[in-house]
Amino acid sequence: MGKGRLEAFSDGVMAIIITIMVLELKVPHGADLAAVRPLLPSFLSYALSFIYVGIYWNNHHHLLQTADRVSGAVLWANLNLLFWLSLFPFATGWMDENHFESLPSATYGFSLLMAASAYYVLQQCIIAAGGPQSVLKRALGSDWKGKLSPLIYIIAIAASFVVHWLAQALYVLIALVWLVPDRRIERVVDAD
Repeated sequence: MGKGRLEAFSDGVMAIIITIMVLELKVPHGADLAAVRPLLPSFLSYALSFIYVGIYWNNHHHLLQTADRVSGAVLWANLNLLFWLSLFPFATGWMDENHFESLPSATYGFSLLMAASAYYVLQQCIIAAGGPQSVLKRALGSDWKGKLSPLIYIIAIAASFVVHWLAQALYVLIALVWLVPDRRIERVVDAD
């Protein structure tokens, strides 16, 4: 199977995820800044989740540039990633509606952790499908961001039961780490 259909399907799912999240934003009942102020936490939750989906969309695009073929394992691993990403609107909404309380914040972190784990599995399936000379394997190198992120998510999940704001700060920190464009794949693909 070619990777075009996989990319198109994944792009569509991610677009729907973003659409669902934006539909959860409420319109202020008033025309002044005071009417907007109570909605600020909702907007910030949405913005963080939008950034995460954008990061996954961007990295997914780069990841599939390295795939020569799409195996059944790659298809299932991709669906696994999309499943966890599709839970972002639920986790974002629950966290926001409950003012960043412990369990909703931990659930948000769990969805981030599982999406990161699913992304790792997808990487490994693409590497396996590519064989011993896999472009992706050469491009990833030590993958310090990929190893650091799950660890920070676990710390944030635990922190959500102790210090709410610390969990949120860690979620933002990991998003900022991934916002910096990752040029490893581009360098290897361009060199080939």
